[in-house]
Amino acid sequence: MAVLGSGAIGHAVMTGLDTGIERVDPFKDMKNRPQAGHGLNFLLVGTDGRDKITRQDRREYRLGGAPCHCTDTVMLVHLSANRQRASVVSLPRDSYAELPAHRDESSGKQHGPHAVKLNAAYAEGGPQLTVRTVENLTRVKIDHYLEVDFSSFMKTVDAMGGVEICTAKALHDKNTGLDLLPGTHRLSGGQALQYVRSRHVDGAADLGRMQRQQRFVAALVKQATGGGVLLNPVKFKEVSSTLLGSVRADRGFGSEQMLALGQAMRDFTPASSEFASVPIGNPSYPVKGIGSTVKWDEPKAAKLFEALRQDRPLAAPSAPGPVRGQAQGQAQGQAQGQAQGQSGLRAQQQPAVRVDVPPQQIRVQVENGTRIDGLGGRVDTALRATGFDTTRAPVGGASRNVKRTVIAYDPRWDRSARTVSTALPGSELRAVAGQGRTVLVIAGADYRKVVPVRPEDPYQGQFGVVTGDQVICGK
Repeated sequence: MAVLGSGAIGHAVMTGLDTGIERVDPFKDMKNRPQAGHGLNFLLVGTDGRDKITRQDRREYRLGGAPCHCTDTVMLVHLSANRQRASVVSLPRDSYAELPAHRDESSGKQHGPHAVKLNAAYAEGGPQLTVRTVENLTRVKIDHYLEVDFSSFMKTVDAMGGVEICTAKALHDKNTGLDLLPGTHRLSGGQALQYVRSRHVDGAADLGRMQRQQRFVAALVKQATGGGVLLNPVKFKEVSSTLLGSVRADRGFGSEQMLALGQAMRDFTPASSEFASVPIGNPSYPVKGIGSTVKWDEPKAAKLFEALRQDRPLAAPSAPGPVRGQAQGQAQGQAQGQAQGQSGLRAQQQPAVRVDVPPQQIRVQVENGTRIDGLGGRVDTALRATGFDTTRAPVGGASRNVKRTVIAYDPRWDRSARTVSTALPGSELRAVAGQGRTVLVIAGADYRKVVPVRPEDPYQGQFGVVTGDQVICGK
C-alpha cells in the first residue's frame, strides 16, 4: 500500500483502466432525490448475464436457461466518512416495492406508478429505475452504481486467487450444483457463484442466501486486505482491471475511485465491515398479480437507513470476551466466580469452532458419571462459559464408572447435540427417543476441557447485524 499510496506511482499503476468500463447513467434527469448524508453510498447490483458465460461453464455451474434481465442481488454499501467502516445492507430481491412513473426500457411503453417485486425494477427500467426505486424505499442517496453480472463476478474472484469460506454443515443445492462438506474451502470463481446463488440448501431460502452472500463479501474483504491484493501494486492492478473491465458503472466511478478506495482500505480488517439485511415484517406478503412478496418492517427499516444517513455503525459495541467470562463467574460467588472467570478467559483465548446451532439456544443438564469430586460442576461451568444454557445444577449419574463422556439427546434435536459434541471433543453421541429438548451430558473420566464454539450465523441486535470478523474462517 506504500506503493499505491505514493501519489504519482499509484496513479501510474492505474493508468488506462477506465477504457474498459461499460458506462451507464443511472442518475440522469433524476429529481426529488434524498438529501446527501455523510460518507459514500454504493448500490451494488448483481445481474444474471449468463449469456456471456461459456457453454462449458454454464453446464458445470448449472447456469442453463435464458437470462432473466433482472437483479439477482441488491446490496446497499455505505463507506463511512472517515473510511474506517463499511456497512453492507442486503435488500431482498422479492421486496415489495412501488415503482414511480416511468417508461419501460424494452417496450418503450409509459407506465404509471405500480407495485412490483424489487428485482423487477431493473427489468422495466434498468439501472436508473433501480436507483430511483431503492432511493424511494430507503431515502438514502446513492453516490455510485456498480453492476456485476455472473461472468464479471467469476473473473474477479479468479483474479484474486479464489476466496476462502467455511461452513459448519454440509451445503447441497441441486439447482446450482453446490456441494460442500463441512469445513474450509477455497472457492474458484465458478464455485463462488454457486455459493452466493444457492437458495435451496436449507429452509432459510432467500434469507440464508443473503447471509451467505454477506459471509462471502466478508471473506472477500479479508482476502483483499490480508492476502496481499492491496499491498501488491501488480496484483491490485490485475484485480482492478478485471473488475473495471467487466462491470457497468456510473460515469463518476473509475480507476481514480478504485485507487482512492484501495488507499482508504489500507487499515481495514474484517472487523471493519458489518452486514445486515432489511428487517422483515411479513416474508409472504400477497400482492394481486404479483404473488408473494417480502414486506419490510417499516419502523425498523427506517431506523436502519437513518443510521446509514447519519454515518452511524449498525453493530453495537461488544464487551471483550474475558470480561464477560469473569462477570459470569462473580455472579456465582467469589471463589466459584474466579474459577468461572478463569475458565471463560481460557475459552475466549482459544479459537472458537463454528457450529450450526447457537449454544445459547441449547439447554444442557450435566451429570457426573465418575467418582471424581466436583467434575459435574466444572463441566457445567465450562459449558456455560462458552454460551450453553446449562441448568447450573449438575447431578450425580446412575453409574460412576463412565470412561467416555456421553451426550444423550432426543433425535428431534440432533443438530443441538452435534453442537454440544463439538464443544466436548471425543464424546459419544447417544440418541434417546422422547428425551425432549434438554441435552444430557454425562461427564466421563476422559473429560479434559470444553472447546469454545460460536454459531455460523451470529446475527444480533435490533438490525440483525454481524461484523466481518465474526463470519470469516479461522476465528
